[in-house]
Amino acid sequence: MSASLRRPRVLVTAGPTREPIDRVRYLTNRSSGRMGYAVAAAALAAGCDVDLVTGPVDLAPPPAPRGARLTVHRVETARQMRAAALPAFRGCDLAFHVAAVSDFRPARFVRGKLKKRDLAARGGALVLELVPNPDILWECGQRKHQRQLLVGFALEAADGVRNALFKLREKNLDFVVLNGPSALNATRADVTVLARDGERISIRAEKSRIGGQLVALALERWRRQLHKTKATIR
Repeated sequence: MSASLRRPRVLVTAGPTREPIDRVRYLTNRSSGRMGYAVAAAALAAGCDVDLVTGPVDLAPPPAPRGARLTVHRVETARQMRAAALPAFRGCDLAFHVAAVSDFRPARFVRGKLKKRDLAARGGALVLELVPNPDILWECGQRKHQRQLLVGFALEAADGVRNALFKLREKNLDFVVLNGPSALNATRADVTVLARDGERISIRAEKSRIGGQLVALALERWRRQLHKTKATIR
């Protein structure tokens, strides 16, 4: 079945990752997963099949309308998210990388639990050596073909537009959605959508509404891109 006739397949990553220090502690961030889940819900409502790769969140997966398929992949760490997201990306038409993936993880995992008395013996200071996590969005950008559309998110505290545009180019994105730290654990957000062709759209609303607008925008652009690709082939 041609891509224009079948249901679009959508990959959504959502939530934070947790990078374990020992059996008790981990590194993470304040992402609630609401934006990613809103995008997944909007894609299902638009008639898409969705792969939702989700870090640990206190949210129930969105309901799938009759005929639509929702596959939920639950992960904890960035490397687990990569292992779930890359195979799903190969078969998707649109990908929304909304997850706040930890940039770093501890270089060593301590089996058991770090004890205060052990720290006292070393002067009371705990020094964590961190190593980079895989850049899932960059990898998808490198693998993206002309019939796929890739959307990334950029959380910036300063020089937001400049940094988001750099990310758009560096990761080979079609759109980047710029937001700030205040959006991490909130139900509303103020975002700016920056497109590869220079278009800019500002949205300030509930995350559920933003998710709907992002999906509508991306689907419209994907269908236009698909039509153009077919015309070129002919």
